[in-house]
Amino acid sequence: MLEKQEREQIIALINREVVPAIGCTEPMAVSLCVAKAAEALGVRPARIDVLLSSNILKNAMGVGIPGTGMVGLPIAIALGALIGRSEYELEVLRDVTPDAVEQGRQYMSEKRISIGLKKDNCPDKLYIEALCFAENGDSSRAIIEHDHNHFVYVSRTTDGRETILLNTPQSHVLDEETDDHELSLRKVYEFATTSPLEELEFINEARRLNENAARISLRGNYGHELGKTLSRPLGRGIMGESIFSHILSETSSACDARMAGAMIPVMSNSGSGNQGIAATLPVVVFGKENHNTEEEITRALILSHLTAIYIKQSLGKLSALCGCVVAATGSSCGITYLMGGSYDQVAYSVKNMIANLAGMVCDGAKPSCALKVSSGVSTAVLSAMLAIQNRYVTNVEGIIEDDVDRCIHNLTRIGAYGMNETDEMVLDIMTHKPS
Repeated sequence: MLEKQEREQIIALINREVVPAIGCTEPMAVSLCVAKAAEALGVRPARIDVLLSSNILKNAMGVGIPGTGMVGLPIAIALGALIGRSEYELEVLRDVTPDAVEQGRQYMSEKRISIGLKKDNCPDKLYIEALCFAENGDSSRAIIEHDHNHFVYVSRTTDGRETILLNTPQSHVLDEETDDHELSLRKVYEFATTSPLEELEFINEARRLNENAARISLRGNYGHELGKTLSRPLGRGIMGESIFSHILSETSSACDARMAGAMIPVMSNSGSGNQGIAATLPVVVFGKENHNTEEEITRALILSHLTAIYIKQSLGKLSALCGCVVAATGSSCGITYLMGGSYDQVAYSVKNMIANLAGMVCDGAKPSCALKVSSGVSTAVLSAMLAIQNRYVTNVEGIIEDDVDRCIHNLTRIGAYGMNETDEMVLDIMTHKPS
């Protein structure tokens, strides 16, 4: 068992990365940044300029905004200024009403919003800068970097004089997050399987929120309705009634609702609701139908979520690699554990996942993310099935090595650096479609 101090540090890390969110985290983060800038200004902004990193723009263009029935950034920005509350963080639009949406539509129609790319010297792949301007010439600025809810700069300018309200260099953020949190897959496994159960119970809130999202989704018609399609007679006729089909249906249902902008909170992981869903529901569904104990399910959830966090530490919050690959790798570890797997077999499942899904491109957050989630989760189950039989991709195949942690870093090198040009091309295609 890890020492108590180290366990407390890992628990703090999980609590920082596994948080509730309403709606897709990228537009919500933009709305949060605008809300903070508007609060600093102190009056309703006459104009709002927003500058975004390409990864934020890519992930915020095509998703529904909760409570609005609308898609994209302009309404998220307008509502952030009009009714957003920064203390709600990624639930910033919790108080949205039909009247507020109508005000937001009016604000948009008055051409008060400008959205642009932060092209020169953008300091991070996750960068949001909101500038609010008052009728009298006063202005304010808020900047989020590195994490979806981490402000590094807030200021207000009155009569030409800037007052800095917050100034935290990004280096301080990175130091805070990496100090004393050097993880490895073995440490993740040891923490999840040996820590006192009462220290891990908090992760069951992720189970509660994400199961509820899946249930609500099946009562509506969200996105491409992949989850409902799989649970209808046609889906059952093709896929059958099995643990596998139930995992796919429940996981994709929650994703359908979230991407369509349902006003439903989910538990996110590393800044992504879809990742939180994919790290949670496959493990929960398998555990329930495999008749695992509540303790085993709790430990498997910790293993799943912390594996995803570990991979994201070297990949970064946003990249050209689809985050479903990361979260599904976590759930594959959790499922392998629920099958009775050892550490070695959990490591085998990671190798199988990386060998299969490395290179899955992220082309922005959108309703069809449910398809990518289902692809990742399908592979998670297959990888676990092979791993529990000691079948795994070996070091003579592709980017796989004997050391599982090196395999993970090979994956994250490709996603964080090797696919940068791909990322630029994806955004270029997305922003130059015929209208």
